[in-house]
Amino acid sequence: MTHPAVHPETPHVAVASACVLGEGPVWDHRSNTLFWVDIKNPGVWRYRAQTKEHFRIDAPERVGFIALTPDEDEVIAGFKSGLARFNLRTGAVQPIVSPDKDRPSNRINDGHVGPDGAIYFGTMDDEEANPSGAFWRWDGKELTQLHSGIVVTNGPAFSHDGQRIYATDTMGRTIFALDAGGGAIGGPRPFARFEEGWGYPDGMAVDAEGHVWVCHWGGSRITRFAPDGTVERTVSVPTAQVTKCAFGGPDLTTLYITTAAIGRDPQIDVMAGHLFKVETGGIRGLKTNIFEG
Repeated sequence: MTHPAVHPETPHVAVASACVLGEGPVWDHRSNTLFWVDIKNPGVWRYRAQTKEHFRIDAPERVGFIALTPDEDEVIAGFKSGLARFNLRTGAVQPIVSPDKDRPSNRINDGHVGPDGAIYFGTMDDEEANPSGAFWRWDGKELTQLHSGIVVTNGPAFSHDGQRIYATDTMGRTIFALDAGGGAIGGPRPFARFEEGWGYPDGMAVDAEGHVWVCHWGGSRITRFAPDGTVERTVSVPTAQVTKCAFGGPDLTTLYITTAAIGRDPQIDVMAGHLFKVETGGIRGLKTNIFEG
């Protein structure tokens, strides 16, 4: 059993959003705004850190993640039906590409824009039963499958130097690494495995030192893994279902954390579904990439 160091600060509630399934935090450095989604009560949240103003935009269907575009009011949304441009001001939706047209029980889950400007994302069985999920790359012209046969996908996320992709098989409790150097993406190999009692690996973020911060669904914490897969520290989170984290703030040293209320007793897990934040003690994150395709 591993007994790593514990981060000296405990996250506190930034927004009492009570999301059914909060996910996908994204920091927009242009406006000092954090975005995140509620997958199963479909909507996109916006939080302006300086003023603490926050509001929610209803989404037309389940949405797993959003990616920034040059227009601050328009995002690429990972809807259940596929990737689409979604205007947060008007509600207009422009479909782009659907990876699972022949699998109506599937939906898009996690995703982000890689350093090459392409969108990397995962699909999964919405009932979390069948291994019909896969990881994908969309560069604005071509859709490519990277790794398949997974029940619940999370990630993918790039290493700080762009040479490695991390992709999670949540039900298999394993985070994989895929080499991404040299213009080609290699096959998956295990990077880290969750021990018994840790819960399940969910979303993740990579910092400027190349460490990977992985959220524990059912484990009430985040683990910071070193680039060699060893545990550097854990961050205790005061709710059980920790879904994803992202670095924000003017110096990218604030860690924002989404959580989920689904299946939790609100009398027992009173903070379930809220957005949390914690200072990292000077550990910086990476600037969010913008999709221009």
